[in-house]
Amino acid sequence: MLLSRHTRRRQFITLLGGAAVAWPLAARAQRAGKLPTIGLLGASAASVQLPWTAAFVQRLRELGWIEDRTIEIKYRGTEGRNERAGEIAAEFVRRKVDVIVTAGTTAAAVKEVTALIPIVFTAAADPVGTGLVASLARPGGNATGLSIQLIDTVGKRLELLREIVPGVGRLAILANVGASGAVLELRDVQAKAKALGLVTTTLEIQRNEDVAPVFAALKERVDALYVCVDPLTITNRNRINILALGARLPTIYSLREFVEAGALVSYGPNFPALYRRAAELVDKILRGEKPSEIPVEQPTRFDLVVNLVTAQALGLEVPPTLLARADEVIE
Repeated sequence: MLLSRHTRRRQFITLLGGAAVAWPLAARAQRAGKLPTIGLLGASAASVQLPWTAAFVQRLRELGWIEDRTIEIKYRGTEGRNERAGEIAAEFVRRKVDVIVTAGTTAAAVKEVTALIPIVFTAAADPVGTGLVASLARPGGNATGLSIQLIDTVGKRLELLREIVPGVGRLAILANVGASGAVLELRDVQAKAKALGLVTTTLEIQRNEDVAPVFAALKERVDALYVCVDPLTITNRNRINILALGARLPTIYSLREFVEAGALVSYGPNFPALYRRAAELVDKILRGEKPSEIPVEQPTRFDLVVNLVTAQALGLEVPPTLLARADEVIE
């Protein structure tokens, strides 16, 4: 029996599994003669970004968006130089991408370039405080994404540091004062450290060239180092860890990649999980939802990672109770 045109069309869409042709943004892209396109802006060093990007692409694939078949992804990176974010965003606008995916640290620069193209930020320290969104529940504008609750977990990191270094009294804080998220974290670390009776010294950087000099200028004795994470410190993680180890400073971060590169301990959100969730938000937007109406989400998975090799090099004994709580121990 011959099928009606309507039935054949319905079966065709069903076979596609809800693929791009059935949805508004994707349909507009196809009418323009191209695949729906994502502009993916990496803010960190490519070696760090790679597993996050892989998690993003894999989740898209699970949702039916297959690279170079049902979707196109344009990859660009600032390599820790946030000033390049605006240039890359302008390129994405010229190329008429359908969605821009970016880190929280570069989202503001991207938003300055376009108020029309949907933006999904993957890891914003404080999206409301930095003006990315009006509120977590109703972002408004053209941006939504994921908050990493960086400020909410500062106290937890300081507690962990005091468990490993019981006698800590003076704390150095390394921060890129040119990055809004790092400045917010710096202020919170200073406040919480003061409440705990710790004396703090701030090491301010804004460029790659600033890292070694701030360590050289550290005259007074400090007991540990807290590093505020942003693309600049991520890019310089190996140099920071080498300098800290040379100065016999236990280090704590919010990102596991620092510990994998030789730092002592980290506690913070799992970034591959964040990027998988970002892919789900992109999927919603490509299927017609407005970013202004998609609530900003917060991480559900936090990782505690400890490097025992570094602890031994510093002559520290990590409490067994802390090791039992760790999600990963590097030996």
